Amino acid sequence: MLNPPSNTVLFLMGPTASGKTDLAIKISKKINSRLISVDSALIYQGMNIGTAKPDTETLKAHPHYLIDICKPSDTYSAQDFVNDATHQIELAFSQNKLPILVGGTSFYFNALEHGLSDLPESTPESREKYNQLVKEKGLDALYQSLQKIDPIAAQRIHANDSQRITRALEVFNISGKTLTKLQGKKQGGLNCIIKKIILMPDRSELHQRIETRFHLMMEQGFMDEVRVLKTNTALHQDLPSIRCVGYRQAWQFLNNEIDEAEMIERSIIATRQLCKRQSTWLRSQTQGLKLKTADIEKTVDFIQE
Repeated sequence: MLNPPSNTVLFLMGPTASGKTDLAIKISKKINSRLISVDSALIYQGMNIGTAKPDTETLKAHPHYLIDICKPSDTYSAQDFVNDATHQIELAFSQNKLPILVGGTSFYFNALEHGLSDLPESTPESREKYNQLVKEKGLDALYQSLQKIDPIAAQRIHANDSQRITRALEVFNISGKTLTKLQGKKQGGLNCIIKKIILMPDRSELHQRIETRFHLMMEQGFMDEVRVLKTNTALHQDLPSIRCVGYRQAWQFLNNEIDEAEMIERSIIATRQLCKRQSTWLRSQTQGLKLKTADIEKTVDFIQE
């Protein structure tokens, strides 16, 4: 087992279904490491099949920290992630291990590397207010309001992204300042060496993996998993957990809003759209080692450089 380079953190990034987990485990077998998940869906308990969470045996043999840390009804912010991930990185350093941050949530990676803006914290009352406004006025009306209040933020945010639209309006309502203005003042960021490995198979291969994986999820009992979640009266379609790809569509199917074939098709399309967004952000990462396949020798050499 190789010793890790000092004061170094590894960002192992890639779109969904790219094989990040397998590569992270291979690295941990070569270099003394601590695996830390960077995934906004894997944080939730009871959401295992639809999030493609590593199975129990894998997690027992190769523990991943920051998995199963929240109930699906909980709120978990980027600041929460930064706090938790920083603590895990410090633990890794104290044990002379390489912290491997592995996942596909770009906002978490960005927040950890560059810090976060000093934004006002959301409250349950405020979230409920804006969820209600979406139902009463419609998302399009709220997006038009955002265009008037903060046109720069509105240009960056997709017109169908209810979570980010309502958050931008909420920030303005609480602070009296626009999201754009507050995001110009960032605090934090890691004070160590960051090495990045980006695992990016060809798009056609990713699309095939996504389709194959979703059909396998269905065989493994994904719908039973969602039925159990649906018995929890604290859960509803507006929660971040239930808005995860696959879960939103399955919820709609169980509400008899769409049939099973449409649910499967929509889930696969939504996952591919997520893959496209992740890939677009990853292409903006100009530094680091970019791989189409999980080449463990190149990976270890890059980390040891």
